[in-house]
Amino acid sequence: MSELRISFCDKVYKIVKQIPRGKVATYGQIAKISGKERAARAVGACMRNNPDIPKTPCHRVVAADGKLTGYSAGDGVETKWEMLEEEGVIFKGDKVDLKVSLWESK
Repeated sequence: MSELRISFCDKVYKIVKQIPRGKVATYGQIAKISGKERAARAVGACMRNNPDIPKTPCHRVVAADGKLTGYSAGDGVETKWEMLEEEGVIFKGDKVDLKVSLWESK
């Protein structure tokens, strides 16, 4: 992995660590905060390669429409759903209700 890639992921992990329990952020939102507005897919790649899942809550990152996408721990998306629900994230059907549970970064 190039140094640029490693620095980007480190920045992404630092941002994701700020998402509080009961809230989620979108891949695009994390990309924008990181200074790479069009890098939502790269954020996803960082989440897939998260080296410290307990300290970097990648389960709190969802698609732009609130849909739960891949998760490498446990039983995948089912585990992600359970973790978010346990933390108090609100769902509307099969998606996170972003009007209620979207993290407002500072």
